[in-house]
Amino acid sequence: MSNQRRHRILMVSDFYYPNFGGVENHIYYLSQCLLTLGHKVVVMTHAYGNRSGVRYVTGGLKVYYVPWVPFIMQNSFPTLYGTLPIIRTILVREKISLVHGHQAFSTLCNEALMHARTMGYKVVFTDHSLYGFADVGSIHMNKVLQFTLADVSQAICVSHTSKENTVLRSGLPPEKVFVIPNAVDTAMFKPAPERLGSDEIIIVVISRLVYRKGADLLVEVIPGVCRMFPNVRFIVGGDGPKRVRLEEMREKHSLQDRVDMLGAVPHAKVQSVLISGHIFLNSSLTEAFCIAILEAASCGLLTVSTRVGGVPEVLPDDMIVLAEPDPDDMVQAIAKAIHILPQIDPEDMHLRMKNLYSWHDVAKRTEIVYDRALRCSDQNLLERLSRYLTCGSWAGKLFCLVMIIDYLLWHLLQLWRPDAHIEEVPDIIRFELLFVYNSDHVIEKETDMIYFRLLMSGLSRDSQFINSKYSIPWPM
Repeated sequence: MSNQRRHRILMVSDFYYPNFGGVENHIYYLSQCLLTLGHKVVVMTHAYGNRSGVRYVTGGLKVYYVPWVPFIMQNSFPTLYGTLPIIRTILVREKISLVHGHQAFSTLCNEALMHARTMGYKVVFTDHSLYGFADVGSIHMNKVLQFTLADVSQAICVSHTSKENTVLRSGLPPEKVFVIPNAVDTAMFKPAPERLGSDEIIIVVISRLVYRKGADLLVEVIPGVCRMFPNVRFIVGGDGPKRVRLEEMREKHSLQDRVDMLGAVPHAKVQSVLISGHIFLNSSLTEAFCIAILEAASCGLLTVSTRVGGVPEVLPDDMIVLAEPDPDDMVQAIAKAIHILPQIDPEDMHLRMKNLYSWHDVAKRTEIVYDRALRCSDQNLLERLSRYLTCGSWAGKLFCLVMIIDYLLWHLLQLWRPDAHIEEVPDIIRFELLFVYNSDHVIEKETDMIYFRLLMSGLSRDSQFINSKYSIPWPM
């Protein structure tokens, strides 16, 4: 990849590993595929427990776990300007060219995009959720989103329903919003080696046990299905405040032997749970795009889901049974799924998912959005303030004041510690080595991924050795 096309991306969100969820998976897989395409990717999130500082994960992906304390629902405490110094330092140290924020209610994402635009960086935003327009919480979040996206370069949504929702909430021009769906790692999510028997039907639920994921709906659906089908058993994976209600339901209806509560399931073990079932049940009350449905379908499970948000866009009609978020309708949908279950071929479903969804395809489409963002014209502060004035008669003036203060604080930081005084970190170049040797013997490798700092290797970025079969002295 030429230097002109190589992007240097900072992914920012409060939601990343070891936390588990769709946003976390999206950032991880997208980053890995962008690295494969030759781009530099760095992730910034808040600290999780004792996981603080700089960490390297699979593929040489660098993660900054900033030592901010989570406030509520894994969100950082909003400081508005408190994150400016560390965000500026990371942007300069890593020589970032573009900032990509994820999730509307991530405090760290909103603040990072604000500071990045103040410093003249191009920014891209991905919205992963749907919000309403009437309740107090949604009204507040919509105004925050309007502020964040007033000066964004480009935006991405994971479904057409999500795009419509984001455009209505933020007032962003539709031509600046792209639809790029999530994907699934089909190499990880494979069907069981042997097809399960049909004597006992196992329904799998893997979800955060919270209100918006329909945990209260499960409390009414599970007893109804168990009464209708004596040979049905449920496996429920996940944790959350609504787990108590599910435990009480199991005790009340004496379903201890038919409802297994697994608690939180690590992502590495999700596949082993999925392949133990026949049907995957999703009871979400709102969903922009459900990655869990893709993972279940890739494992060969027939899906039953609520007809909400972007869910109807995810799978073909013969791979999913949709129902209204109503207990009776959900029970009838599960009965229909059990009836058509003998027609489902897990291996065929897996192959279809492999052709439909690919993280490499997502990365290539995201790369196009990055190219468009970097082609956007640069604007001075006065031109940018005019965008914030359109956010409301009072809110617009307040947003302008916030941005002016941010601009002044940035210049004060530059006077106190100029960019030239911030040490830039050397890049890490990824090589595929087939043979590596030292002075005594040759060590054979099968596409072993070895990482060398430019400073240590002395090789330039346009080295002809990359992706070729070669030998180099083994560092002693």
